[in-house]
Amino acid sequence: MAELLKTEEDVANCLRLVLDDDDVGECTHALSAVARDCRMSAVAEYSGPGPGSAVQGAAPSSQPRFDTIYRFCHALGVRLVAQPAAAHI
Repeated sequence: MAELLKTEEDVANCLRLVLDDDDVGECTHALSAVARDCRMSAVAEYSGPGPGSAVQGAAPSSQPRFDTIYRFCHALGVRLVAQPAAAHI
């Protein structure tokens, strides 16, 4: 994965695709994979030891706290944004 995710835009696009699937477990797993494969030093430096490191080895069934996910996104150089969801018919 590290070869594919060279820029913050690449990381954002990867996470956007996962978020579009509306699968919380896959989102957690993707954050873990991106952190592990691409930016582990940045994540470790920003989040430090403790609860913030929970996403680093997160399984799809884990449920990290929002502040953990927020810190990981910041360390990965991406940010969470809100936008209207498409209407489901």
